[in-house]
Amino acid sequence: MPLDQVDVDKQQANQEEEMSFLDHLEALRWHLIRAVVAILVIAIAVFILDDFVVDEILLAHQDKDFITYRFFSGMIDGFYPKEFSLQILKIEEMFITHLKVSILMGFVFAFPYVFWEIWRFIKPGLYENELKAARGMVFICSSLFILGVLFGYFVIAPFAVYFLSNYTPGSGENFVIDPSFSNYVNFIGMVCIPVGFVFELPVVVYFFSKIGLLTPDFMRAYRRHAIVIILLLAAMITPPDVTTQFLIGIPIYLLYEISIYVSARVVKGLEEEAK
Repeated sequence: MPLDQVDVDKQQANQEEEMSFLDHLEALRWHLIRAVVAILVIAIAVFILDDFVVDEILLAHQDKDFITYRFFSGMIDGFYPKEFSLQILKIEEMFITHLKVSILMGFVFAFPYVFWEIWRFIKPGLYENELKAARGMVFICSSLFILGVLFGYFVIAPFAVYFLSNYTPGSGENFVIDPSFSNYVNFIGMVCIPVGFVFELPVVVYFFSKIGLLTPDFMRAYRRHAIVIILLLAAMITPPDVTTQFLIGIPIYLLYEISIYVSARVVKGLEEEAK
């Protein structure tokens, strides 16, 4: 074959490879656009329903009749937060914070659809064994994420608000708890949304065990190291108080133990298939 023909063939192959890459980028762009649109649509709805969202959801942990306080009041005497008000320190703070809340809640409620769009982009590039291992991935991941957010909202956030609002060094006479609206929103967000992602741990372990990259023996051998990492992770994703860190660290550790069980079941199933 002439050398010039070889060069032409190489150029055509490179063009086809480049077009394929650009096609993938184009597909990814449209998946991301649809996901962002879904988030924005829900965010707009949340922004419009500001009375319900702010009073009944965002500020619910200030109410002594919040379901978590009522549930634990029989076990913990005086289990309710100390009364405090929220300040607006900057003229734009109310609007910016309201906008932030709308976008964050838009992401939470749109997460199943956002994950489905991402999964549609990833799925064609997986091997058959990976696809088999990832069956039902969208439903399971979405359910665990929502469950984690709800756990943070109904368990971690009330305990954190109760502890921090009642904590006063010394006599406490010289202190008045009046956090800013922005600070309070950031606090609630930091004890809810990260927990949703942490709850995905069993799915990650299941997938890696299915494709042979993780074993229960490995997880048991490094259990002590995992505990240290869990405590560091809890310290990173929570406000700087020990109570909230343990409230997140304990369920993460339980998820780690559940993940060991999940990995053991997967490995056992693979061994039975190999016989």
